[in-house]
Amino acid sequence: MASAEGPSYWLGNETLKVPAALFALNRKRVCDRLRNNHNVPKEAVVLLQGGEETNRYCTDTGVLFRQESFFHWAFGVIESGCYGAIDVETGKSILFVPKLPESYAVWMGTIHPPEHFKKKYAVDEVHYACDIAKVLSAKSPSILLTLRGVNTDSGSVCREASFEGISKFSVNNTLLHPEIVECRVFKTDMELEVLRYTNRISSEAHKEVMKTAKVGMTEYELESVFLHYCYARGGMRHTSYTCICGSGDNSSVLHYGHAGAPNDKILEDGDMCLFDMGGEYYCYSSDITCSFPANGKFTADQRAVYEAVLKSSRAVMNAVKPGVSWPDMHRLADRINLEELTKAGILKGNVEDMIKAHMGAVFMPHGLGHFLGIDVHDVGGYPEGTDRIDLPGLKSLRTARTLQERMVLTIEPGIYFIDHVLDQALANPAQACFINDDVLRRFRGFGGVRIEDDIAVTASGVELLTCVPRTVEEIESFMAESKDEGKTLSKVILSQGL
Repeated sequence: MASAEGPSYWLGNETLKVPAALFALNRKRVCDRLRNNHNVPKEAVVLLQGGEETNRYCTDTGVLFRQESFFHWAFGVIESGCYGAIDVETGKSILFVPKLPESYAVWMGTIHPPEHFKKKYAVDEVHYACDIAKVLSAKSPSILLTLRGVNTDSGSVCREASFEGISKFSVNNTLLHPEIVECRVFKTDMELEVLRYTNRISSEAHKEVMKTAKVGMTEYELESVFLHYCYARGGMRHTSYTCICGSGDNSSVLHYGHAGAPNDKILEDGDMCLFDMGGEYYCYSSDITCSFPANGKFTADQRAVYEAVLKSSRAVMNAVKPGVSWPDMHRLADRINLEELTKAGILKGNVEDMIKAHMGAVFMPHGLGHFLGIDVHDVGGYPEGTDRIDLPGLKSLRTARTLQERMVLTIEPGIYFIDHVLDQALANPAQACFINDDVLRRFRGFGGVRIEDDIAVTASGVELLTCVPRTVEEIESFMAESKDEGKTLSKVILSQGL
């Protein structure tokens, strides 16, 4: 964990070293913002509470722990049951760790003293969590700034720090949340380096899946290929979200792969696959979707839909730069999707009229993309003053902000043939008039195509973090080459009698 440059998180081999300095800079950034906020009094102290371990229902079987995101952003601590305090004026940090019982040494491992954590996480002080009231009282803070606010993506309220004796302190739980959220929206150079790593490993894992995929496999087998690569080659014990491995009609289910639909279909000849998976390293996420034919060769219809989505994706990527409205990028993707669906004969009529009738949401009911960082749907999408747009498709956007440098987002346009949505459109005269139902019937059961890349907004445009085959030609060539390599290897094994 330690190096000549200071302590870092590192899992050995070719995994990435993440310096503790990343989190020290994050703490400095939030203190800088708070000092510039005239509502924050002198001698204020930020107090954050980390996550706690939980068991599976009423059993003693533990659920694999993952740190609470705000706490991780500020301290980079992997252990549970901790608190962290930051003196806003000086920037000095205090970590509070649990005082473990002697039995821990028998069942869980070494009980480390506070000095171990001081060195491991490069903080100024470490104390036991049971002493938090006594330690903070000695600091005489004017106010404790605790974290309470709504995650505008999930609608859930983040957990506010609490401890025995907190009632003796003056506490404010409204000032911190908007400031720390805004810090998380803009990534530092060190954070961008971690996100480049998560994308590199996850991109290679997606390529491994495409190499392996063949008719007759189950979706979950390919999920396991992705998971194995991310963990074995990238040290990623967690994924950023539940893997979506849809083939055939399942590729039109936007969040397929949940417990009720556990990636269990067998890939069939002619199926389109939509695999949306991202590995997570040290709590930093990735979010990548690849769409490809199960047999490695696009049909004419698959090519038409795929190239329509790719055209939308690249148009948005070419248009993104500071000052651009994210809802306008969604509208751009919608327009191109509709133009291409008209060329394919699925739609008919004037595209401007289709836009007014919200036809884009019939084929892409989700938003174009979202912020990415420590959470896969990262915070900050709708700060005060930024309102949701209550229109089909646009209302599903996870942010409606104007883009700025150092924001990291996904660009993920798609075209889906969802029976429920199509039936609603056909029953609506304002939309049915644009649909060639005879042609549309050919696409019932097609599924869907999504192309999802992660990008960082730069001063003049974008940095593409994801690197996977994207054009039809690249995908077909890559999958054919992989299958040829497999055949060659089989011949070598047979010839050597192995």
